[in-house]
Amino acid sequence: MRPQPHAPHDKKEALDRALAALRDVVVAYSGGVDSAFLAACAHENLGRRALAVTAVSPSLARRELDAARALAAKRGWNHMTVGTHEVAREAYARNDSDRCYWCKTELFDVLEPIARDRNAAILVGTNLDDLGDFRPGLKAAAERGVQAPLADVRLTKEEIRALSEDFGLPTAEKPASPCLASRFAYGVRVTPEGLRRIEGAEDLLRSLGFDVLRVRDHGDIARIEVPSEAIEAAVARRAEISEGLRSLGFRYVTIDLDGFRSGSMNAVLSAPTIGVPEL
Repeated sequence: MRPQPHAPHDKKEALDRALAALRDVVVAYSGGVDSAFLAACAHENLGRRALAVTAVSPSLARRELDAARALAAKRGWNHMTVGTHEVAREAYARNDSDRCYWCKTELFDVLEPIARDRNAAILVGTNLDDLGDFRPGLKAAAERGVQAPLADVRLTKEEIRALSEDFGLPTAEKPASPCLASRFAYGVRVTPEGLRRIEGAEDLLRSLGFDVLRVRDHGDIARIEVPSEAIEAAVARRAEISEGLRSLGFRYVTIDLDGFRSGSMNAVLSAPTIGVPEL
């Protein structure tokens, strides 16, 4: 067995070798840190034989789509967009804990004919850190034989950011931006209207100067997450925030005192811990 590379640049060399050995590839490209880095590496090694494909649906914020298109055009990547319809799938819309599985199933259903026509492998930007997280979409990828070359060479998110900076990619410091459906509490139905409401709510917060944030949809309740150091600023603008989010249809607007944290909706998937004070 070939020893695993350890230094980030050694891992990048291993990634280049793996990509160069492929005939053609279709990269699932959302415009995030990982998929942008993978698209850049695929283009570097394969040129026009690498096709970056962005799935367009109500789950992808328009600002993310615009940024993905602009980056691909600036870098000269072979890029296309395709429509996906995960929201029309009942298993996705009902928003159980396996929602991401059905999202990726829809994505691969759309990408497979494109890859088949090109005799290409489908690649995703899963990194090493993702393998230890709760990600039902990994099961869908495994079922379809989708390849995750970043994880295969054991690249972490931090390493991908550093290598992206070396590449001159503007995504090197980009905050994580998962799909809009990740803002919905499990059990709250995902609808196109609800996705637009979340997008509008987060756009409002950004217009007020908050760059790192989530607006979580708990039905009638909007739960705002900003970094702990920005909570005071959010409270100071509570009137504007509350008025704006209520105009979008939320009845109650709250600020989470625990601050911003990725994947906070997954906290309900583990058994609750109830502390009982000593008498």
